[in-house]
Amino acid sequence: MKGLSTEKRLFHYALQYQKTIWIGLICLIIAVVMELSGPLIAKKVIDDHIVGVANHYVVTDEQTGEVEYQGEYYTRVERHDSASGEEVVTLFQDGLSFFLLEEEVPLNARFVGEEGSNYVLETNETEVIVTGQSLTTGEVFYFFEPEISSIMAWLGLYLGLILGSTIFLYYKTYLLQYASNRIIQTMRKDVFKHIQRIPIPYFIDQPAGKIVARITNDTEAIKELYEKVLEVFTSGFIYMFGIFIALFILDARLASICLLLIPIMIIWMKVYKKVAGDYNHEIRETNSRINANINESIQGMSIIQAYNQVDRMTREFEDLNHYHHRYQKKMNTFTAATSFNLVDFLRNVAFVVFIIYFGGLSLDGTGIVTAGVLYAFVDYLTRLFEPVNQIVSQLAQLEQSRVAGRRVFELLDEDGEEVYEQPISRYNGHVEFDQVSFAYEKDEYVLKNLSFSIQPGETAAFVGHTGSGKSTIMNLLFRFYDPSTGQVLIDGKPISKLSRQQARSHIGIVLQDPFIFTGTILSNVTMNDPRISRKDAIQALKAVGADQFIEKLPNQYDEPVKEKGAEFSTGQRQLLSFARALAFDPAILILDEATANIDTETEAMIQDALKVLKKGRTTLVIAHRLSTIQDADQIFVLKQGELIEKGTHQTLLQEQGEYYMMYKMQLGHPHSYASF
Repeated sequence: MKGLSTEKRLFHYALQYQKTIWIGLICLIIAVVMELSGPLIAKKVIDDHIVGVANHYVVTDEQTGEVEYQGEYYTRVERHDSASGEEVVTLFQDGLSFFLLEEEVPLNARFVGEEGSNYVLETNETEVIVTGQSLTTGEVFYFFEPEISSIMAWLGLYLGLILGSTIFLYYKTYLLQYASNRIIQTMRKDVFKHIQRIPIPYFIDQPAGKIVARITNDTEAIKELYEKVLEVFTSGFIYMFGIFIALFILDARLASICLLLIPIMIIWMKVYKKVAGDYNHEIRETNSRINANINESIQGMSIIQAYNQVDRMTREFEDLNHYHHRYQKKMNTFTAATSFNLVDFLRNVAFVVFIIYFGGLSLDGTGIVTAGVLYAFVDYLTRLFEPVNQIVSQLAQLEQSRVAGRRVFELLDEDGEEVYEQPISRYNGHVEFDQVSFAYEKDEYVLKNLSFSIQPGETAAFVGHTGSGKSTIMNLLFRFYDPSTGQVLIDGKPISKLSRQQARSHIGIVLQDPFIFTGTILSNVTMNDPRISRKDAIQALKAVGADQFIEKLPNQYDEPVKEKGAEFSTGQRQLLSFARALAFDPAILILDEATANIDTETEAMIQDALKVLKKGRTTLVIAHRLSTIQDADQIFVLKQGELIEKGTHQTLLQEQGEYYMMYKMQLGHPHSYASF
């Protein structure tokens, strides 16, 4: 999906669960239709059954009459089959007063006054005098009574629709949130899976806190997009679409004027995207830097306190925190000064247009607006700005999610390698470097034209001062990196022809600073690999002598391990790491200064175990303490990336070269070789 915009890639993730989303949207549409029927039902009740009681009535017989009043029966004209030739009267309303007039007069006439027993009305600037009588509240009720059953039926229908709408809204919310959580679950799985495929150099260049922030904080921000923003925007637009349909049913011209709201919102969203996008980019980036700073502070807390660097680290954190606060303040100010003010402004303008429009129709006499239409229009206009307000309020979250999505996709766009774990035959253990040169940075070579060969079953040691390239040799053999020039071969075959997983499948490694995972002692040895049995893991632990401290623990081999194995000493952690490598029975074993942090007694224990375990296995040792490699079959002396000496311990001492000088320095006295 490289090359696609952030929006399209976010949309692509949503398509993976489109069935669930579509069902949720259908539930939403049904709920909106049910809910928006309310004002139309209210209009029907008001115009036809409440205000509509003031109407023209036909005097009928008892069988067909709806209303019985003073021995006469009346039926509303629109409900009578034919009013031709029959007596028509008018139930006329003036404010809270009602009059039963003995002839048909316009319902929009204005009451002027009384002349004796007659009433004076004004219609189109013409006075009309009609005979009638004033009705009390009790008498008017006779005309309202037939409407009660219809009013109750309409209200019952409306309550049923509200209940149905609530049910569909529940399923809409459930389905959309379910889809949102699944989308984020898929995205996080993709991101975490992808970082396993990214070469090691990327992690050296990037602070761990920044990567963690992209996997956790940024995906959480994207979750808000699918879980809340998507729902608000979708619900809002469907809601607005339904309201516009209802407005067009009530009055097409005024509804057309209200359509101007749509281009205004589109323009505003584009402006908001541009301005808020820049602010959110700085906010998200600074948040990652804060995470990186906190991660570094926690990891190095002992050093920080030991060297009294608390004030410096606090200042660095405060600088980042202040920078974050400054841009967050800009973002909040921009949102507060525009978003909600825009909605309020548009709402007030809409009501002004509404008043002018309907007021004008009433003043010039070109149209009559019923109370029901007025109520429905006001209700719909009020409802129209609810989704507008919700949409505008989510613009900030939309931009945060978009920026977060861009950062996550930048991580996903990092070049990765396919994971290929097809099993290969176990190595014999012949390791060869053929004219290998390597540079971490361009033209800054740490290995220069290096060639050597280690036969199966041999123990080879690499020594040299810091920066001589010892650990780089192990990085190349383990395919953390590939040579700049030359080849690394195992059993005569270039390991570059194998996948990284295949190349490492028969190599074990023990680092100077062992990494212990949260879990149990056994899980740290087996790495939850089903090929390593409990028995094999315990045997490996006993082989390195770790059983001496493990069997004193309450749960022994099932003892829980905290983060990084903090409850164990450095030597104990190293023993666990060593047992881990041995349990996998590698053909090639790499010890990268594995005994550097171990006391003499523990080191002696490991050396005894190695005498048995090295049989039939090629072992490569990086060591600063030369006393630990005296039995090595080959010792390679490196200086500034070049191989300057090689041989056994005895032959190198006899040559009295670089190795000889290093050995004397470690012993701490400048005696001749004869004294060793």
